[in-house]
Amino acid sequence: MRYAPGHNEATRNRIVEISSRLFREEGIAAVGLAKVMAKAGLTVGTFYTHFKSKDALVREALLRTLDTRHEGLAHALEGADVESVVRSYLSPEHRDDAGRGCAVAALVAEVARHPRATRQTFAAHNAPTVEALAAWLSRLRGKKVGAADAAAFLGLLAGTLQLARATPDRAESDAILEAGVRAAIRLAT
Repeated sequence: MRYAPGHNEATRNRIVEISSRLFREEGIAAVGLAKVMAKAGLTVGTFYTHFKSKDALVREALLRTLDTRHEGLAHALEGADVESVVRSYLSPEHRDDAGRGCAVAALVAEVARHPRATRQTFAAHNAPTVEALAAWLSRLRGKKVGAADAAAFLGLLAGTLQLARATPDRAESDAILEAGVRAAIRLAT
């Protein structure tokens, strides 16, 4: 059976999008190929038409998610004030929707235990976000902010979000988000 032009690319994109959401919601290790392919309405055998391995899919999902997040962040930083940017990231909505949220907050601890190629993909595709944050923080402070300081700022945001997600008591979780907002504003200015 012949498929229409673009069928394979559309199928591959669907697999990447579904896996990206599932990885952020449930974790990379917790999501098997059978689950990804079932959600895509495909068989596991079809997976190998598009990817050599789960690690290859993880890298593609990270690449796509980090690049998309960077585009959104770069747009959000244009003329934005510190508090609105920080509150947007450290919002209850972001906390409660990991599947559509930041891949750094959802996956960084897990990526750190993955093969070097996966970590390199993560670092390479997170670098533009760190650079954008460095430029934004430099404008806010009126002096150059380096990539390490911008990465630390992102780490504060992502770590706060992770702790808020791990805290089952809603009031405590909200308090963690609010404390993170105050700390990030102090750090940014």
